[in-house]
Amino acid sequence: MNISEFQSWIKEYYEERGWSDLDIFIRIGFLVEETGEVARAIRSLEIGRDRPDEQAGTLLEQKRDLTEELGDVIGNIIIIANKYDISIEDIFRAHREKLQQRYITK
Repeated sequence: MNISEFQSWIKEYYEERGWSDLDIFIRIGFLVEETGEVARAIRSLEIGRDRPDEQAGTLLEQKRDLTEELGDVIGNIIIIANKYDISIEDIFRAHREKLQQRYITK
């Protein structure tokens, strides 16, 4: 599945469940929450878990957890992009152009 297909799939999936109708500031809160979960997954991979209520997983389980959390972040970003009718491909293109203009020496 390419990124455009995924963006369309996310749009349909979230609309079917009424999740796309949430206020944009609620959606931003979800994005922040999911970003925190990415940080927790990276902490687990890099320094391990040290709280008694956390179980250490295998490297494969930890990478699977990080993959899922990154997916949650991407899903929230796509919902925000869809709200403002911005394609993910346009985001990729604009970001690449910004970095190239800013950091490529001439």
